[in-house]
Amino acid sequence: MTPLSYLLQRGTAMLMAPLVITHLIVIIMAVQGGLSAAEILSRTQGSLMWGAFYGLFVLAAAIHAGIGVQTILREWTPLGRVAAMSIGHTFTLILWGLGARAIYAVVWA
Repeated sequence: MTPLSYLLQRGTAMLMAPLVITHLIVIIMAVQGGLSAAEILSRTQGSLMWGAFYGLFVLAAAIHAGIGVQTILREWTPLGRVAAMSIGHTFTLILWGLGARAIYAVVWA
């Protein structure tokens, strides 16, 4: 793992910790408040705050997971550095794209 990968892995973990906690608190409050999925979606439509919150969450999770995949591939398979990095970067881009699509659907569609 390169020093940059190490810093990105730890930095995204530190960033995701409060995002995960906030996400779980919001879910628990919504469920306990008796909100349906349709009511929750109606509240998120057009919200730049929720779009930014989940955009940051998706970006951090995609980077974190991609670096983790690279590390696992390097440690557990015979793949070289370049192959592991290529797969990890591809995984990051796929996660980011899927997450961005979900955010668009929840906030702007």
